[in-house]
Amino acid sequence: MHIAEGVLSGPVIAAGMAVAGAGTAIGLKQLDFDRIAQTGILSASFFVASLVHVPVGPSSVHLILNGIVGLMLGWAAFPAILVALVLQGILFGFGGITTLGVNTVIMAGPAVICHYLFGFMIPKKPPISLTAAFGCGALSVFFAAIFVGLALVFTQESFIEVSGAVVAANLPVMIIEGIITAFCVAFLKKVQPSLLPGYPG
Repeated sequence: MHIAEGVLSGPVIAAGMAVAGAGTAIGLKQLDFDRIAQTGILSASFFVASLVHVPVGPSSVHLILNGIVGLMLGWAAFPAILVALVLQGILFGFGGITTLGVNTVIMAGPAVICHYLFGFMIPKKPPISLTAAFGCGALSVFFAAIFVGLALVFTQESFIEVSGAVVAANLPVMIIEGIITAFCVAFLKKVQPSLLPGYPG
């Protein structure tokens, strides 16, 4: 769901940079030294998962994994995703430098939102925790698609149809991401629950 260069207006780009900068600052402040390796692994997972792109208008459809990144990192999802997006932009030309702030907000914003919506349910019994994990993975993609739509609409109202197409195209991705997130949470609860929210570190 990277937005390419030359699509967004100046005010939208500036707002994206400001929000991404604030989110990254908060994330770095909350990032413990003990979690740096975990953050790097999740950043790399995000980087690899979102390399395969299917173009949809000025954006694209691909796996994101921002749900599991946000669930495990909280605000630290901002610097983790920012680093991955910088590398994707430089190495592969995905997204762009001017749209880096907006693309970071599109990916990391929903990750943090879903962390607070679902994180407290992860330590509960499997029916609740797995449902919460699925919801986290699915809704993080849905919110990201909504954020893409808002960025396009605030740039130009004529993008409203393209925004709807972006949301619709990501519906299958939402289900896949929900399943992946639920599987990851189920696995981590068995082998190392301290990596998940609500468990002692």
